[in-house]
Amino acid sequence: MRTATDTFAGFVHSLAAHLDDHDARGEDLAARLYLSRFHFDRVVSATSGETPARFRRRVLLERAAYRLITSGQGVLDIAVEAGYSSNEAFTRAFQRAYGVSPSAWRSTPRHIQLQTPNGVHFHPPGGLRLPAQQKVSSMDLLVKMTEHHIWLIGEMIDRAATLDDEQLDAPIEVSVDDGDDVASLRSLLSRLIGQMDMWNAAIANRSYNWDVESHESIVSMRTRLAQAGPTYLAQIRDVCDQGRLDETFIDALCTPVEVFTYGGMIAHVLTFASYRRTLAVQALDAAGIGDLGFGDPMKWVAEPA
Repeated sequence: MRTATDTFAGFVHSLAAHLDDHDARGEDLAARLYLSRFHFDRVVSATSGETPARFRRRVLLERAAYRLITSGQGVLDIAVEAGYSSNEAFTRAFQRAYGVSPSAWRSTPRHIQLQTPNGVHFHPPGGLRLPAQQKVSSMDLLVKMTEHHIWLIGEMIDRAATLDDEQLDAPIEVSVDDGDDVASLRSLLSRLIGQMDMWNAAIANRSYNWDVESHESIVSMRTRLAQAGPTYLAQIRDVCDQGRLDETFIDALCTPVEVFTYGGMIAHVLTFASYRRTLAVQALDAAGIGDLGFGDPMKWVAEPA
């Protein structure tokens, strides 16, 4: 059975697909959702706090505000695109909404989103965005970034497996690291795994064998990642779930012994790992394997769990 929320979501998606259909009437919008005009208006207004017509006008004004600051179009062209028959009508509507004229806005723009009770706004370059169905906390973000980190290392290892030793060991200059000034794709991947394995060892108060990172084979890397990655991720999840980011642990393996917080350790790992990962994907790209781009986690963290 269709709920009011489903109807509203359908309206938003339909509106996004037909935003420039200025000839569409209320009956047309309702028909796209197989509803009567009365039921359509009532459900959308009750769910969104705006009538369908007012909702559409607001979104078009938000898009016009975006166009004013990102395009070289004239104000009249933007007015017509927003569904206004004259520059004067558009200017009046824009000024009521934003408090300034379109030309003044263009010279000193501010936030393009107009206040609304439903949280749906124009989303550049050409769509609408519903508010998030679930809140993402800073702790959720840390977990997702760690998940992406482990996944990306695995993907890089898989691609590195197609290269020969000369390509794996080609020198790479590094400027920010805690090791040598010259690395290689092999050593970078080994260290990315070793970084997690080393912290797993510190938390468990056991020693870490640095020798494993000396000219490590791809087979060994896969085996180590399969063990170190899930162990490290499980610890991050537990710490975040229990709100223990500020809790300290003792690294007795350091000389002298040091005390760290879990939050500080996670930040440290992700900071240095991001640099090494970038060098690694650049090395893969130089070898003709560029499908990982820069290994950017942006889309990964935006995806639902």
